[in-house]
Amino acid sequence: DLWSSFKEYASKSGVEVGKILEELIKDSLIEAELDKTLAKIEERYEIDFNPVEPIGGPISTLVRTMKDERADRVFRR
Repeated sequence: DLWSSFKEYASKSGVEVGKILEELIKDSLIEAELDKTLAKIEERYEIDFNPVEPIGGPISTLVRTMKDERADRVFRR
């Protein structure tokens, strides 16, 4: 069963069952707090942009040009 497998895992790892459970609980609490914080931030955060409408040619050409221009700016520094 699950509990036996868990105890066997702890034994093979050389760690007390209580210590592993404590770490799991801590990790779970931290994750829950992070989820709450991120949910609050997400409510206030809004992305505002205007879509790009290329004049002729495929989008891939536009994206490649934009990447090349950015690379030129980065490497000039």
